[in-house]
Amino acid sequence: MKSDFSNAWKSSTQTRKQRKYRYNAPLHIQGRFLGVHLSKELRKKYGTRAVRVRKGDSVKILRGSFRGKSGKIAIVDVKKGRVTIEGMQNKKKDGTKINAFFNASNLMITSLNMDDKKRLKRGKVKQEPTKNEKPKLEKKENASEKISDK
Repeated sequence: MKSDFSNAWKSSTQTRKQRKYRYNAPLHIQGRFLGVHLSKELRKKYGTRAVRVRKGDSVKILRGSFRGKSGKIAIVDVKKGRVTIEGMQNKKKDGTKINAFFNASNLMITSLNMDDKKRLKRGKVKQEPTKNEKPKLEKKENASEKISDK
């Protein structure tokens, strides 16, 4: 098997090929693997199911020993594909504490960090209308109305 990353790769049921694809992917594609589901309220608000996780997002843990706990994202490691959350730590044998790492697929975003305004404009998340704006309604004319006017 070749060691280079291939854009032509579609899919395979072989685990070794799936692992190879993820391992050899460039960083801009590895960032896509960090997509996290949105909560039901955020899905309705932004009109999308998942968004790439960012530092400062509030998340809820869905799997593992920390299941049900919530916190803010502290570190996002794109290369290793893992995330750390503030306050979630494991104890080592000698008593020292280290950050617990989570896979992005085991998390759910409860509130987004909107410091970066471009996050809305990249196509994944649509902008919410401002309070002063009214939704625009377009009139659609029927073909029969056009004919009767002539």
